[in-house]
Amino acid sequence: MAYVLGVDLGTTYTAAATFAAGADQPTVLPLGNRALQIPSVLYRQSDGSFLVGESAVRRGQTDPRNLVREFKRRIGDPVPIVVGGSPYSAATLTARLLSWVVEQSTIRLGAPPYAVMLTHPANWTDFKLDILRQAADLADLPGPRMTCPEPQAAAYEYAAHTRVRAGERICVYDLGGGTFDAAVLELTPGGFTLVGTPDGIEHLGGVDFDQAIVEWVMAQLTATSRVTDPLSIEALTRLRVDCTEAKEALSVETETEVPISLPGAPPTSVRLTRSDFEEMIRPAIADTLRAIDRALRSAGVSEAELAAFVLVGGSSRIPLVAELLSAEWSPATPIPSTTWHWVPPARPGSWSRPHRRPARARLSARRPQQLLRWSRTRSDRRRSPISRMWALRLRRQLHGCRRWHPR
Repeated sequence: MAYVLGVDLGTTYTAAATFAAGADQPTVLPLGNRALQIPSVLYRQSDGSFLVGESAVRRGQTDPRNLVREFKRRIGDPVPIVVGGSPYSAATLTARLLSWVVEQSTIRLGAPPYAVMLTHPANWTDFKLDILRQAADLADLPGPRMTCPEPQAAAYEYAAHTRVRAGERICVYDLGGGTFDAAVLELTPGGFTLVGTPDGIEHLGGVDFDQAIVEWVMAQLTATSRVTDPLSIEALTRLRVDCTEAKEALSVETETEVPISLPGAPPTSVRLTRSDFEEMIRPAIADTLRAIDRALRSAGVSEAELAAFVLVGGSSRIPLVAELLSAEWSPATPIPSTTWHWVPPARPGSWSRPHRRPARARLSARRPQQLLRWSRTRSDRRRSPISRMWALRLRRQLHGCRRWHPR
């Protein structure tokens, strides 16, 4: 069966979909056993082979020295990543993940794809895109191969559920696990095109917020003399997982407890409030607003000329993001963190609450990465808007996307 494979390679999670020749719409490719997506994590086994995704996370809990994550952020860094005592480039690790995804699609569909599309941050330079292509070559991906900026993919997903007229412009605020993108896009007869130069912050995302909580918790433990010696790698790994879960909880709760398990000590916890967390990340979120302002200036558009601000990425669900965005550009009605995804200006100089669609429709209005990362129910995991995103882009003949063939 001839089909195109789309891979959304994220810093923290990876998702995929297939589009078969003659099909009306693409199909989500389940990568995980418990969810459609998998963690972008590798575990090096003793024979040099790698486990990927959920199995890698399980093995890494007891042997974190052979676990590697967030290697997408290291693309372009000449310093090798040491995993289990062996050095690897970020391109090599990326290739291992990509080849595994292709293997899964081949097993499930009975044949390899005849073309592959990869998403990437909009602010990546040609140098990093070349390394991404090298990773695709190392993975021996079938060709032709195509790349598409992540904000462009988000724009297509937004347009799949909200009418966008030709000539209208939207601003995408993409705060994910490891990078931040700010881009203005215009709908043309051929599809969405970037207006001006996208801006962003290369190393800013959910993993940085996780680390901020880890450091805050360690400071609290040290101040109360509950920690006197450096924690082991295993203890730090467990603490990081607990801090990530606390961060996600604070998107819907005002306070939470971070459990602490220390060797030779009884279990304890540290109380973390949303206000404490917001004070940690407020300077970083303020930097994203300045990047949005630069992207708007580069595009030569004002807020009044935008059809919508589209907020995508798991970290954009943090309530402080919507609060500071609305305070920066115009008065705003508070937006519930459990339902908002995009913020349409109701008129120049004002903001409005997004129209509350039925629950099933609201789920499908989120970006694929965001929906997949935050799915909590069985019904959420059964369907995803990623298929419609790939369908729209393929039907528009991937307008504005870069293509290259195997070397």
